[in-house]
Amino acid sequence: MELLVAVGVITVLAALSLPLLAAAKGKGKQTSCLNNLHQLGLAQQIYASDNSGQLVANLPDVPQYANVNSWVQGDVQVAVQSTNPAYLRRGLLFPYVNQPSVYWCPADPSQIGGQPRVRSYSMNGWVGSRYMETYPGQQGYRTFVRESEFTTASPAAIWTMIDEHELSIDDGWFLVTMDNSRPFASFPATRHRRAYTWNFADGHADLWRLRDINTPWAPGGKPVSSQNTDWLRLKQATTVR
Repeated sequence: MELLVAVGVITVLAALSLPLLAAAKGKGKQTSCLNNLHQLGLAQQIYASDNSGQLVANLPDVPQYANVNSWVQGDVQVAVQSTNPAYLRRGLLFPYVNQPSVYWCPADPSQIGGQPRVRSYSMNGWVGSRYMETYPGQQGYRTFVRESEFTTASPAAIWTMIDEHELSIDDGWFLVTMDNSRPFASFPATRHRRAYTWNFADGHADLWRLRDINTPWAPGGKPVSSQNTDWLRLKQATTVR
């Protein structure tokens, strides 16, 4: 009888501890993700310092940039590219962050053929090129290709890299349409207990928790309103007029 009681107590304690262990594990992955983005943010600053203030190129996968290198290469929706670290090594930023694991969020569950993708992060489409100045409906907002251009806003207020949702991520370029034509066309990750991580032009990394009850957990559902507060927060930190 005493043995049965002891076993029962142990079972109850184990059941109570499991959620705590899961929460601690999730917190550890969140911390690692923030550290990754902090390293990537510092690498961007060092790159700019080595290149007379020029920011690392960030180019969408479109024909006009087919032969121009970017901060990272590869489309992680394409099977042969998604798990191949060679596409990281060919990118302009890799000499400054040469550990492939830094480009991957440890909470990212996505796999191709049983292998995890090599990249979880994308870069602000308004940073690293002038492409958004030619994108329909986006005129009147600033792009940033030199470090000094961040002073028009504040380096601590403009994000540069983000943890992107596994169903949305493809190339290393993250689209934000300031005219509200496509809210969350590129979708932030929700894997950190409905929160995503991002870094900013001053090098710091932060976590933003989705608070609007109408924000979906994943892309592909009902359209997101242009008045969605999570969307407005993303826009606010993306660029300025």
